[in-house]
Amino acid sequence: MADSQRQVLNRREFIKRGALAGIGVGLIPLAEVGASTPPPGPPLVRRYATLGRTGLKISDISFGGSRLHTGEEDIVLHAYERGINYFDTAETYTDHESEQTIGNALRGKRDKVFITSKVITSPSDSRAMMMAALEGSLRRLQTDHVDVYFNHAVNDVARLKNPEWLEFTAAARKQGKIRFVGMSGHAGHLAECLDYALDSDGIDVFLAAHNFGQDPRFYQRFLGGFDFVARQPDLPRIMAKAQQKNIGVVVMKTLMGARLNDMRPYEQGGATFSQAAFRWVLSNQNVNALIVSMTSKQMIDEYLGASGWQRTAAGDLPLLRRYAQINGTSYCRQACSACEDSCPNEVPIADVMRTRMYAKDYGDLRFARAEYSLLERNAQACLTCTAKPCAGACPHGLAIDALTAPTHRLLS
Repeated sequence: MADSQRQVLNRREFIKRGALAGIGVGLIPLAEVGASTPPPGPPLVRRYATLGRTGLKISDISFGGSRLHTGEEDIVLHAYERGINYFDTAETYTDHESEQTIGNALRGKRDKVFITSKVITSPSDSRAMMMAALEGSLRRLQTDHVDVYFNHAVNDVARLKNPEWLEFTAAARKQGKIRFVGMSGHAGHLAECLDYALDSDGIDVFLAAHNFGQDPRFYQRFLGGFDFVARQPDLPRIMAKAQQKNIGVVVMKTLMGARLNDMRPYEQGGATFSQAAFRWVLSNQNVNALIVSMTSKQMIDEYLGASGWQRTAAGDLPLLRRYAQINGTSYCRQACSACEDSCPNEVPIADVMRTRMYAKDYGDLRFARAEYSLLERNAQACLTCTAKPCAGACPHGLAIDALTAPTHRLLS
């Protein structure tokens, strides 16, 4: 066996045998950068960041509306009253309920907030179809414009190259229905799509999945020369490119599955895992802000404990590493794409695993089923597969076959 092959196998075995769980907490050298306990008083937004060339000054921790339902206007208003001014939604979120609820809550406050929405397009969609989708969002949001309109969940450059998309966005901007154009994504071809969008000057903002569990530097602090986690090494480069081009960068999926209750026994001094995860993300100078699904007033208050931070705090890294130890064997690093070519049935493994996260980690079965139904191809083929093609395909040690087939049974 060649040395290079042996090295790859050794790395896979390293993960499969629970290497992360076997490393002591004390091995991470921490920089004592100050207490992580939130300041006294009600939690408020403490920093507004400029979103690239848009010039929009948005709250560093902003409102994600992916799980917002009818009748939850009080949650939106609580976020607004705490200083959050950027509200992210999409036509597909909770079957239009998210847009409707945000529209109801922010009626009369439109000049004080920024609202974004999204549409999933195909390479063959017409500009008329796109305009109809936008106008539907505007009606539900009770506004005449959105501040950023995203081509949503892009994983195919052809969607960005569609001339109908370009003509639609140009027309919608001229009509004042959108101010800026964005792209969102979190799947295997993310880097390729973002590079094209940036190089063609096709976007003003991008929204991408990013968290400490996807950053090789997090693991290199205690795994030395091992580089198996650098399966998506291009995102930091792309973020830096966006900064150079003055393109806004907002990140999502920052909590690596958001199993917050798993971490309560390890939190001390009022600082929480979510705040540590947010500080990690916001310490990246190429990130303008993050969005996170906000489903309760208490959650909003906890999240805002990290607002204003632009560096990690003492005690953050042990919390993050503890979380990686507990959840590393079931969490899929979206956009890794290492397993993509292993399935002869072309099951979109990362997307299936993303919907599993919504069901199992977020505990939101309704949202998970809605997202699963949007997949062009699902995991039905996994029910009768021998599982040999994908065995060992995940460099992070996930047993793909043991996760995708149950996901199909749960969500189909």
